[in-house]
Amino acid sequence: MDRRDFLHSAALLGAARALPAGGVASRALHSAAAQSFELDEATIASLSLDMASGKRTARGITEQYLARIAAIDKAGPTLNSVIELNPDALRIADQLDAERRERGPRGPLHGVPVLVKDNLDSGDQMRTTAGSLALADTRASQDSTVVANLRRAGAVLLGKTNLSEWANYRSTSSTSGWSARGGLTRNPYVLDRNACGSSSGSGAAGAANLATVTIGTETDGSITCPASICALVGIKPTVGLVSRAGIIPISATQDTAGPMCRTVRDAALVLEAIQGVDPRDPATRRSEGHSGTRYAEALRRGALKGVRLGVARKGFGLPGSVDPILAEAIAALRSLGAVIVDPAEVPNAEKLGEPEIVVLDFEFKAGLAAYLGGRSQGSGVRTLADVIGFNLRNRDREMPWFGQEIFERAVKRGPLTDPVYRKALARCRQLSRGLGIDAVMSRLRLDALIAITAGPTWPTDLVNGDRYTGGATSPAAVAGYPHVTVSAGWLHGLPIGLSFFGRAWSEGTLIGMAYDFEQEVNARKAPTFLPTV
Repeated sequence: MDRRDFLHSAALLGAARALPAGGVASRALHSAAAQSFELDEATIASLSLDMASGKRTARGITEQYLARIAAIDKAGPTLNSVIELNPDALRIADQLDAERRERGPRGPLHGVPVLVKDNLDSGDQMRTTAGSLALADTRASQDSTVVANLRRAGAVLLGKTNLSEWANYRSTSSTSGWSARGGLTRNPYVLDRNACGSSSGSGAAGAANLATVTIGTETDGSITCPASICALVGIKPTVGLVSRAGIIPISATQDTAGPMCRTVRDAALVLEAIQGVDPRDPATRRSEGHSGTRYAEALRRGALKGVRLGVARKGFGLPGSVDPILAEAIAALRSLGAVIVDPAEVPNAEKLGEPEIVVLDFEFKAGLAAYLGGRSQGSGVRTLADVIGFNLRNRDREMPWFGQEIFERAVKRGPLTDPVYRKALARCRQLSRGLGIDAVMSRLRLDALIAITAGPTWPTDLVNGDRYTGGATSPAAVAGYPHVTVSAGWLHGLPIGLSFFGRAWSEGTLIGMAYDFEQEVNARKAPTFLPTV
């Protein structure tokens, strides 16, 4: 979407909002978007059963999702969450149908359509750009390991999702969900509100039933925030459980990919498929003994009985309006047999910001140069300085709304041997782990921590940028520890998620807790594409 298209769409929405509540234009927009979709809230299990029985085929399912994308992502409410469709999707689906007939399914993901974020390499006809025009004319030479694992599991790679450009690490005044290549992603629950970043497209697409599964990436909050704000389940794994090879990087110590799905079960099945030790990513060596875990085995009622959960409240900047939702979640957890320790504040959570920024700056500069060095020469960009120059030469397309202050700060950083970097990294690890999550969990003998994931989403404002409403993402992100969010309730029609986070490699425990809670409260609702609150 270019600027002219955005302004035209904004004018249409403005006209709808100008009418009285329930006006003709408002009702028409709502009705067209919310019309019945045969695969609404379809799960991996339901589609697998349909394909096993012969009721559906992978091709038929793929065609239905492609039609859904055309109807509401590219038209109607124009969510703009899908940045590119895979021209090979139907061919892949046909091959998987033939394979099912001849040899049976590979596993639960066989024939299931998946959308992946546009910072995951795919060695096919699609581009991988992080939303930037600087990479729009080249393609990756091979799949990222996550994409390769999805293909191996039998998933249909349906396309790629829009994102906050460069995974929201370009400007201090950016608008989440906007990229020069993809335009602005809208929140499917309330269209004039933000879908959060940087995995905004994956969040919006998953919530709006544009695919069965979406994949996001997180450095700090980029899976868990859009999942919370779009009423999804998001899993940010322990760093090293899922390979980052072939993913456009920000941070070698915090980046990870993870599933964004409508149910805990689906997210667990996807995590099983994408995990694993990978020689292309040295960090995955730490997952030996953990990768290969069957996370679906943790999905049982009663998983919360007897567990000790600490309630983290302070240091996250969350508004008081979310307190009733947290209170209701705590009541549900107690009813399921959990022992609630309240409060159980994460020490030093408010001190993580400054050293984290230093670490990300250094690692982004180094990691981007390493990644770009493996891309084809046609892009003309090999370093962060090259990207800065490209943006300056293409200011009208790349920087119509906000600049590149973070780029300009990060490019001045030195190598990863710089004492400033090493001191900041040590400080991050100390504050987030030994003096943070590990400290409170040991002192209070906790099995996990809980918190409201993020505040309610805010009105999108391209002129002034994001107005974040707080969130509990940083401790687990900086520590590199796992974090699961699941829909917990609603505030003025806006989704609010509950987080479960804890020590490294505790994904199975967290997934079991999230599943038990999800089954009890059943908070998720499909979006109805309201123009405004």
